[in-house]
Amino acid sequence: MSQDIIREVTFFLHSVLAGVVITFVYDWFLIIRKLIKHGTLWMSLEDLFFWIACGIGVFYLLYRENNGVLRWFAVLGATLGMIGYKNFFSRFFVCVMSTCIYKIMWFLFRVIQIVLKPLKWLFFKLWRFFDFLKKKWKKCQNFIKKKLTVFIKMLKMVLCKQ
Repeated sequence: MSQDIIREVTFFLHSVLAGVVITFVYDWFLIIRKLIKHGTLWMSLEDLFFWIACGIGVFYLLYRENNGVLRWFAVLGATLGMIGYKNFFSRFFVCVMSTCIYKIMWFLFRVIQIVLKPLKWLFFKLWRFFDFLKKKWKKCQNFIKKKLTVFIKMLKMVLCKQ
């Protein structure tokens, strides 16, 4: 085969690989969206930045491999890569990865709860102790206020008599 045909086939395979990579990366966005609920605005911004990054990546591929000239078989290759990955791997990958990550996060959350349980108990006991001190301080303030009031009244009475 001639070098030109080998270069064109390599370019086609690179465009197929680019389609697979684009869909694979987007699957990670889908996994994150399954784990963390997003609003419409946030999803739109994610998609916007994702597709801008993909456009830059495809432009770089076209620039490097084909001097920036758009070839329709490159678009076809990227489309075939996307469709092939989406039909054969994507659903399974997203389902398995989101389930695995969810289970890992659940396990870590439970471990953190178990580790922090004594700290939670200690915090509760300290909270009750400080609440107790606050009530005692309030009583002490009221007692001192009453004694000072009585003292001031007696002082006024003594001063008024003289």
